[in-house]
Amino acid sequence: MSRIAYVNGRYLPRERGSISIEDRGFQFADGVYEVCEVRGGRLIDERRHVTRLDRSLSELRIARPMTSAALAIVMRETIRRNRVRDGIVYVQITRGIARRDFPFPPDARPSLIVTARSADQARLEQLAAGGVAVVTVPDIRWGRVDIKSVALLPNVLAKQSAREQGAREAWLVDAQGRITEGASSNAWIVSREGKLVTRSLGNDILPGITRSVVIDVIKAQGLAYEERAFTLDEAYAAREAFITSASQIVIPVISINGRPVGNGAPGLIAAGLRRDYHRHAEAS
Repeated sequence: MSRIAYVNGRYLPRERGSISIEDRGFQFADGVYEVCEVRGGRLIDERRHVTRLDRSLSELRIARPMTSAALAIVMRETIRRNRVRDGIVYVQITRGIARRDFPFPPDARPSLIVTARSADQARLEQLAAGGVAVVTVPDIRWGRVDIKSVALLPNVLAKQSAREQGAREAWLVDAQGRITEGASSNAWIVSREGKLVTRSLGNDILPGITRSVVIDVIKAQGLAYEERAFTLDEAYAAREAFITSASQIVIPVISINGRPVGNGAPGLIAAGLRRDYHRHAEAS
């Protein structure tokens, strides 16, 4: 079955979907995106994702291409047309088409692209059961990564570095030697004392939706946690580590730069958070 994309008002076979060469998303990476989990044919945490999308658009002063209600219809129709039961849906919005010039064009209309695809659930469960490796790279991103921008070249380079070293993810390290987040995930450790630690929100990390739900799970389970920066040395000494993202939920980290985390196997805390995650996420 040909995959279907929504492109500026039309549902098209993906291979026929296109945008202008003067779209500012192509010329300047002048756009934002969101990705939602689809589980059992239902959108997970749609409200939170749309709220973050609105914030990203507001921060970049990009107009909304349609109302929340209309976008919800487009997302669900794209999921339906692609017959996605378990997977992800992407929403990408750019400032639109205009003659190439740096200042905001006064009359550009935002471009909207929505795509959906199924996920290999068996593979994700295999990763969760076995754990993954991460490596660290310097954080060379711009200063507003709290905006979910399509400008992801530093993340691409970090992911490629991880791939070349046989790792699943790259953790980004700031100038003070502290972990900010993963190239496409939030980073967590469980300290020797059993406290869960993840970096506090700010302009230097993305406010992960999965991260926020995991905090709800942590509170429900009565676990101790702290939002603060942690160092690479703390990560090396941690009892457990894991990553969170909409496409993976909770995945244990079993090694960092080739050094085992804890006993080198997935930990019980990460497994418990993954097990209980969807009890606290919003399905719609």
